[in-house]
Amino acid sequence: MVDITVSTGKNCVVGQFRAMASPCEILLEPHDMVLCRQLTELAAAEAERIEQKYSRYRSDSVLSELNRQAGSWQTRDVETMQLLAFADSCYQLSAGLFDISSGILRRAWQFDSSANIASQQQLDALLPFIGWHKVKRNANRLWLPAGMELDLGGIAKEYAVDKVLQLLSQQFVDAAMPSVVVNFGGDMRCSRPRDDGSLWRIGIENPSLAEHAISAVGLSNGALATSGDSRRFLLKDGVRYSHILNPKTGWPITNAPRSVTVAAPNCLLAGILATTALLQGAEAEIFLKTQQLQYWLVP
Repeated sequence: MVDITVSTGKNCVVGQFRAMASPCEILLEPHDMVLCRQLTELAAAEAERIEQKYSRYRSDSVLSELNRQAGSWQTRDVETMQLLAFADSCYQLSAGLFDISSGILRRAWQFDSSANIASQQQLDALLPFIGWHKVKRNANRLWLPAGMELDLGGIAKEYAVDKVLQLLSQQFVDAAMPSVVVNFGGDMRCSRPRDDGSLWRIGIENPSLAEHAISAVGLSNGALATSGDSRRFLLKDGVRYSHILNPKTGWPITNAPRSVTVAAPNCLLAGILATTALLQGAEAEIFLKTQQLQYWLVP
């Protein structure tokens, strides 16, 4: 069971728990503690379901089983195949830079704030096992080449945010849904504007001073997602190595903004655009301008 707390916040009620290695919260405009607890319990259960199903850290997860069966055709459920179809779209949109088969690079890189840099020899041994284009899909079946692994860590949290808001909205079939914000570690989605027309004020984290916000964004509906290297990096000889890796080279991206925040209709889209922008390095803002969505960069 997930530990849940419910408390009164500023002009709202807040339900909190932890999932996916992140602090999670449900912000509810009406001051209804009972309703907030009910919604938070639903949110925590759904987040736990998704984490158990797609965590690479769990040996009994669907993802771990999928990776163990690499080298043979395997049948998977509809939800999993839809997520993989979205991953394919991300791969195409990013010209191969967003690649869910690149998680294997963690064998060479450990972003623990140390000075342990991967060697080219280590990367050369792993690169042949990276490449989403090598994966075959056919209806509800897929074939993952032997030695390759898939990692959904780049989209799972944003997917969970969208699924949780969808689940919460289903509780209000016979009544208007209140204004709710689902926030999983800074990736969030809002149901609708507040009753008085005011916006939820969301702070964008300063990568250099994590406890301080550099800007406050008004959110009335849709989603925000942020990608950056404020917490996971290596530092050696004055050079900072981001945890966001180029799957084509195995090396961290260079000349990218410290963080990118994107506003989009849903959290999955906001998240993939934020991460893909970082993967563009110095061309991050050029990429974002072509998407015609609001964004915030921290250089």
